Amino acid sequence: MIGQVDKASRQRGVTLFGLLFWAVIVGFLALIGMRVLPALNEYFTIKRTIAKIATEGSTVPDIRAAFERQKDIEYSIVSITGKDLVVTKENEKVVVSFAYDKEVELVKPVFLLIKFEGRSN
Repeated sequence: MIGQVDKASRQRGVTLFGLLFWAVIVGFLALIGMRVLPALNEYFTIKRTIAKIATEGSTVPDIRAAFERQKDIEYSIVSITGKDLVVTKENEKVVVSFAYDKEVELVKPVFLLIKFEGRSN
């Protein structure tokens, strides 16, 4: 009978150490997310812009000028310029591609390097 009382009164749950451990992990992941999200937003904006201008222009200067005009509208594009675009033709279709590296500062001496690349369809 005494053994049953001891099992019932034994506490279960998260310890303070366990709670702090998970708080640090979740905080670090939130920090990474907050630092990386603007870079991902810029990448998807560039992809959307490239898809749009690939159908509009037919020459390399036209496509680069269209990208620069769109870049003036979209203030989130800061990593590449029209000169960084590679314009080719495949099966009589204009294909615009790009590639760039983005360094994201996590904590002062620690940086995360993300290599972005994309192309129009």
